[in-house]
Amino acid sequence: MPPRIVLWVAFALVHLWLVVVNLGGPGYPLGDVQWVYPRWVEAGLSQGSWVGIDVPWVYPLLALVPIVAASLAGAAAYPVLWLTLVTALDAVAFGMLLDSDEPARPRTTAAGGWLVFLVLLGPIALGRIDAVAVAVAVIALVLLGARPALAGVLLAAAAWVKVWPAALVAAALVALPRRRAILAGAAGLTVGVLAVALLLGAGGNVLSFVTEQTGRGLQAEAPAATPLLIGGALGGAWRPYYDTDILTWQVSGPGVEQVAAASTLLLVLVVLGILLVGGRAARRGVDPTRLLPTLALALVMALIVCNKVGSPQFVAWIAAPVLCGVLLLGPRLRDGFGVPALAALAIAALTQAIYPFFYGELLALQPAMLGVLAARNLLGVAVLVWAVRRLVQLARHAAPVREPLPEGAPT
Repeated sequence: MPPRIVLWVAFALVHLWLVVVNLGGPGYPLGDVQWVYPRWVEAGLSQGSWVGIDVPWVYPLLALVPIVAASLAGAAAYPVLWLTLVTALDAVAFGMLLDSDEPARPRTTAAGGWLVFLVLLGPIALGRIDAVAVAVAVIALVLLGARPALAGVLLAAAAWVKVWPAALVAAALVALPRRRAILAGAAGLTVGVLAVALLLGAGGNVLSFVTEQTGRGLQAEAPAATPLLIGGALGGAWRPYYDTDILTWQVSGPGVEQVAAASTLLLVLVVLGILLVGGRAARRGVDPTRLLPTLALALVMALIVCNKVGSPQFVAWIAAPVLCGVLLLGPRLRDGFGVPALAALAIAALTQAIYPFFYGELLALQPAMLGVLAARNLLGVAVLVWAVRRLVQLARHAAPVREPLPEGAPT
């Protein structure tokens, strides 16, 4: 059987499994999709109070599109339609990976590796709004070489679903020569979203996702929270609690506010430092096909590792820059993207162990689950260090740009 057919059969089996686990697995894997997203739609339809328009919202405005689309068959069918929509988006992204202009081995490795990543990450890979942003971001990264303006539109659209793809926009603008086309596409989409939002009467609510995030506390799964939870297990005063406003588990105890504030400051400083090093590498003529995935991975990992919010679905973000790296640089361990690809698989598996299956044990501060959480977060730090180190090496030892770049590669 041809490898392409095998991969599509695997895609169907993987997504069927994820759908089954989401609908019937233990630990409430669907979470927000089942209990929160439909309530937002119901409030808009019955009360005329649309999140992001009439009231502040934690997500950017375009997140409403898939959230509302999944409600078209009624509340009872909401989970099934949501999973169907995400599976369809994944299928488009998967097909584009297989049809990209890169050599056959990187294409099949990237596509097959993504399926393994999804299985290891588990139901959360489909069961949150992040899954939509990941699929759109993967499509955009595949299109960057041939259609930079369209890729800019799609990356901006993904960022208006969940903010993190803005890191991919920044990486593309720094690393690629055709940044004007990318910027034009991203800016055009952003202006369009803002214009529609203002016409709908959103006012300042269109940017409320910024202020809603800044007011959050330290989430239990965030890397900065891990030492505090371990301290709580050893007899300290730190404990998880459920925040009914944000609808997530956060940490209470002495110094938590300071740790959260320090995490935000660290995030800003690390992102700025990465962009400065990436800019230096670009000015020194580093090959864009080497710079783009490395810079994108560094930025995405900074958003995960240095974030005071640590939701398990954040791990899904890693797929986009890693797939880009495997496509452009291959899966080799020495000079390719094999190291972060393998680490991403391990991070995904540890994350599934945490959520949804043993999340209660983590909240009870059981030592075994605190160990799993610590291992997962330390692996995330290691991938960030790997990406930053590779970025610094590129900036110091700039290689000449290949002339011409392969067909379909970022130009």
